[in-house]
Amino acid sequence: MTPEKHLVVGISGASGIRYGIRFVEHATRLGWTVHLMVTASGWRVMQEEENLPGVGSSSPLTDWLHLGPEQQPRIVRYGIRDIAAKPASGTFGARAMVVIPASMKTCAAIAHGYSDDLLTRCADVFLKEARPLVLVPRETPLGLIHLRNLTALSEAGAHIVPAMPGFYTNPETLDDLLDFMSVKVFNLLGIEHDLGMRWDGPRNARK
Repeated sequence: MTPEKHLVVGISGASGIRYGIRFVEHATRLGWTVHLMVTASGWRVMQEEENLPGVGSSSPLTDWLHLGPEQQPRIVRYGIRDIAAKPASGTFGARAMVVIPASMKTCAAIAHGYSDDLLTRCADVFLKEARPLVLVPRETPLGLIHLRNLTALSEAGAHIVPAMPGFYTNPETLDDLLDFMSVKVFNLLGIEHDLGMRWDGPRNARK
């Protein structure tokens, strides 16, 4: 498999699960194949934040993702305990891995090489293979341990993109704020998109 148009995406149990949902929806709409894994805590947060009782690893994608018929075949799902899955190997080809949102537990595990599930194993693989790994942490306030773990991840080669949407784009809806973070990740990875949101200078200076 060539890495073009393939992304590994992990959704872990941080608040802000909709950042991950929105990112997957955009990535598949843009023609990318998403190799998706969700932690047990991620499923639990999804139940609480998205009002989806009973959603879990066996639930259909249509229960929690808004996908067109052409998008659904672009998602390959893996069980979080399936450490023999293809993305767990350094020989697996994918453009990048994105963990969105990234809980502090997941960040700590990756920072210290504690690969106890498929998500953390995949992240370890991307670091050791020097391939792009993007983490979108969603936590506040950040304690000293959190900051040290994020620093260690940055030193190891991961890209840290905190879920801190900007307001200079004059967002009008919640989706605008969610899309801001998808744009940041796409831009960082050099992935073309149609979401706009590029700074065009002060309003009074625009023509």
